[in-house]
Amino acid sequence: MSDDLRIAVLGVGMMGAFHVDALSKRVRGARVTVINDFLDDKAAEVAGKVGARVEADPIAAINDSDVDAVLIASPGDAHAEQLNACLDRGIPVLCEKPLTTDISSAYAIAQKEKALGKQLIQVGFMRRFDPEYAALQKLVADGGLGKPLMVHCVHRNPAVGDHFNSEFMIRDSVVHEVDSVRFLLGEELNSVEVIKGAATGSAPHGTHDPMLVIFETGSGAIVTVESFVRTGVAYEVRTEVVGEKGSALIGLDQNLQLKSTDGRWGGKLTPGFVERFGQAYDIELQRWVDAAKAGTIDGPSAWDGYAAVAVCEAGVLALRSGVKVHVHLAGGNSVAALETEEPHAGIQAPDLEGAWP
Repeated sequence: MSDDLRIAVLGVGMMGAFHVDALSKRVRGARVTVINDFLDDKAAEVAGKVGARVEADPIAAINDSDVDAVLIASPGDAHAEQLNACLDRGIPVLCEKPLTTDISSAYAIAQKEKALGKQLIQVGFMRRFDPEYAALQKLVADGGLGKPLMVHCVHRNPAVGDHFNSEFMIRDSVVHEVDSVRFLLGEELNSVEVIKGAATGSAPHGTHDPMLVIFETGSGAIVTVESFVRTGVAYEVRTEVVGEKGSALIGLDQNLQLKSTDGRWGGKLTPGFVERFGQAYDIELQRWVDAAKAGTIDGPSAWDGYAAVAVCEAGVLALRSGVKVHVHLAGGNSVAALETEEPHAGIQAPDLEGAWP
């Protein structure tokens, strides 16, 4: 027990409670010692199951002497303050996406970490740890498909709440494709456009569900993302990379070609993201715990978190404007810009040239 990484978990909603359970039952060398949540009853319930204590103040939880590392699963608008506190104390942190809720604060966090001279922030993009995604990334990196030309992604949920509007779909769902494609291809996304189309009858008025999001990478590869969060069927995630020498598709073991409305066709589809990516979450947590004991990270970095925030904000701008938005994350300029193809419609975003690779 004395060698266990002592962890404070901030936020124990569905995702945070899942992480507490994993850290307590399936991850080696970890112990949850402090729980924080704005709902006191929920915090007490989760803490009681694992023998942790409740701390009402998240910053006090971060600075507790019984804490070696922090897992942030709180609402996104709390991340910037909590990440700053972790950096001030100099302890490792696994932060669920988003890194922060705006480009400027995401940049500031990444710059602050860079100034410390060590990587402490890992962002919770769990797909990088999924065996299928890892195998596909290796296949691409080894040249098995030749030059990647196109990537086709499908991201479907059976149902979501009315708060899940079009902008939320980009920031909360499409963000996973943003990071996945950057991981698979090893390059940045340089532009984004959104095709709205007809909406399902179950979508609230004004919400474009489904939508098609189209990215272009630095090398010219085209990425299509179908985002459909009210299918009424099941949780489906598929990714296909098309290259000069062939193509590879992952997700077929979970998602079959023909489906009925009750989610069956020769087998049952996964009902939710935990069932589909449960193994990936466990691998992610184990590798984070092992790295945190050494004072570093083993996964998506603050740069990756910043890039995802910037690209998603470009996606929201494309959704609002109806035109393609160009994203410039790195280069010779002192700032990176999100620019629409209409004059004066863009927003400025700080650049991280020379930051963590």
